[in-house]
Amino acid sequence: MIELKNLTKKYDEFLAVDHLNLQIETGEFFGLLGPNGAGKTTTIGMMSTLLLPTEGEVLIDGERLTRQNARLKRKISLITQEYSMRQDMTMDEIMEYQGRLYYMPKKKIRERSEELLEFCGLIDYRRRTVRRLSGGMKRKLMVCRALLTDPEILLLDEPTAGMDALARRQMWNLLKKLNGQNLTILLTTHYMEEAESLCGRVALMLEGKLEETDTPGHMIDALGRYAVDQTTEDGIESRFFEKREDAIAYLSGLSGESALRNTTLEDVFVRRASR
Repeated sequence: MIELKNLTKKYDEFLAVDHLNLQIETGEFFGLLGPNGAGKTTTIGMMSTLLLPTEGEVLIDGERLTRQNARLKRKISLITQEYSMRQDMTMDEIMEYQGRLYYMPKKKIRERSEELLEFCGLIDYRRRTVRRLSGGMKRKLMVCRALLTDPEILLLDEPTAGMDALARRQMWNLLKKLNGQNLTILLTTHYMEEAESLCGRVALMLEGKLEETDTPGHMIDALGRYAVDQTTEDGIESRFFEKREDAIAYLSGLSGESALRNTTLEDVFVRRASR
């Protein structure tokens, strides 16, 4: 279990993360959502020890996480938004370099690299240099590198940013497989469809504070499972209804362009963030 207790980060007078309290269960796929500047990446940074909290603490299975606790840190792997691999190295070289950083035996590095590259569908491209890989392949390679040391927790900061639709779906399938192996995954993303598809629970952050934590389904139900969109001079206006028949009745009384659809997590996000 991961526990964040009063986790806080200040930069001079700016409060980036404001006394965050959160529990993430072992094996859970959890989403951290919020607009730009909400504090998501800062929270991930503190959970990986890249950043030190101003106040509060992170506990892993009841034990306090610090930079000095190498054994506990080894349970966590982080994948950042930016590509952080040398462009002139091949996949095999990237994996070997990562393994050496963690003093893994050469035989173990080779065996684990073979297993992970095969699992991620990259084995046929293992001798390509990074500069010759597509964006989706680079993201998958970053996942392979992060999993080399058999972590128990995977922190993903916008892992599909910049991917095309096909590559994004492939990454979703990969992450679902990993979570199915009881890997705890914490994901930040701006793609609400991604969070709705992958995450068992999500938390909404606004201006450094935790606003709400629940399942995507419960959040959608609370807003209203059916949406009616009406095109007006000011743009599209949406109204939400618990019952389909109520939505249809409202729709039948409208003039002009309008449509009935299912409510999505993006609707929830937009409604909460625009308050």
